[in-house]
Amino acid sequence: MNSLGSFGSGSVLDDEETEGARRATGVSSSSSRRPPPDPAVPEKAKRRRFTAEYKVRIVREVDRCKAPGEVGAILRREGLYSSLLTEWRRQRDRVAKAGLAAAKRGPKARAVDPRVKQLERETAKLKRRNQRLELMVTIQKKASELLGIPLSPLDDDEDD
Repeated sequence: MNSLGSFGSGSVLDDEETEGARRATGVSSSSSRRPPPDPAVPEKAKRRRFTAEYKVRIVREVDRCKAPGEVGAILRREGLYSSLLTEWRRQRDRVAKAGLAAAKRGPKARAVDPRVKQLERETAKLKRRNQRLELMVTIQKKASELLGIPLSPLDDDEDD
């Protein structure tokens, strides 16, 4: 039995050489000719894309069907699945509802910068903090009056 076992003839230059098999040094892969690919079988499947006109045409054609089995015949003829038809109907209904919805009148609202909202929150927070601090100062003034402790006068740059 040779080094290839019972699967090969043992010749390194054999035309039936498997892909990825070891070759002798200096032997190029061009010595083994592959047959051309079969044109009936694509190398990699491609996702089909359907235009809006095609979808509308098929949905209308299916909606006109009256006899049993006509819808199945159309789907087989076009190579489609019933789930695609269902999804296309949903898309049509969604677009129809959006088109029938009343449009808001008047000028459009301006987009608000998120930074503005953040600054408004900070301003509100600082106002609440200022109110608490003013309350504390008022309490300290009353306590100093009750205890008879004189307060130092305000500087020129400070406000009351």
